[in-house]
Amino acid sequence: MDTIQIAVYGGGGFAREVAWLIQSCNRNSRRYNVVCFIDDDETLHGSELNGVPVIGLEAARALFPHARVACAIGSPQVREKVVQRATEAGFDFETIIHPNVERSQWLTIAEGVVICAGNILTTNITLGRHVQINLDCTVGHDVILGDFTTLAPGVHVSGWVHMGKRVYVGTGAVIINGTHQKPLIIEDDAIIGAGACVTKRVLAGTTVAGVPARPLERR
Repeated sequence: MDTIQIAVYGGGGFAREVAWLIQSCNRNSRRYNVVCFIDDDETLHGSELNGVPVIGLEAARALFPHARVACAIGSPQVREKVVQRATEAGFDFETIIHPNVERSQWLTIAEGVVICAGNILTTNITLGRHVQINLDCTVGHDVILGDFTTLAPGVHVSGWVHMGKRVYVGTGAVIINGTHQKPLIIEDDAIIGAGACVTKRVLAGTTVAGVPARPLERR
């Protein structure tokens, strides 16, 4: 099998973690080669992260025209914009799943998904485009994670939870289960605070926090 060149879009800590994740996928055979980090901050161009060069989007396209992009930006809204820029530049995207992720065969996984080490995904789960699942999360049956949704480390999502697009779930949050007749809905662009326990529907664009999770007052 030919080695796939990967350009990691991002220059922060999570980008370095995604590069490590990609390298971990080479345990049994050399499937991937991380050729560069892409960063829009021109002051970083010409530097290195863990021995890998940091360059701009146009340079990456010129130097590595056959590379595929793994987007390593935690913010769902920023990630969506970056993916659009990479698409317009002509890049395709790779789905990256750590080899020790436990998952059933009954998953639907769209392009550009990143699933880090230590996760458990059970059955009949749908992951939209460019979903990110960080370290040590659990995702129960019949869950839907919409495009660009992010689970930070240690999130636990029970069965029959449906999340919209660009949802961000903070570290250690817990989402209780819905039912087949009435899934627990978290609407587009919602933010779930770290350590929150979500027990009921979260409306679009709302930030909730606490146990049980409640909307934060706007100031």
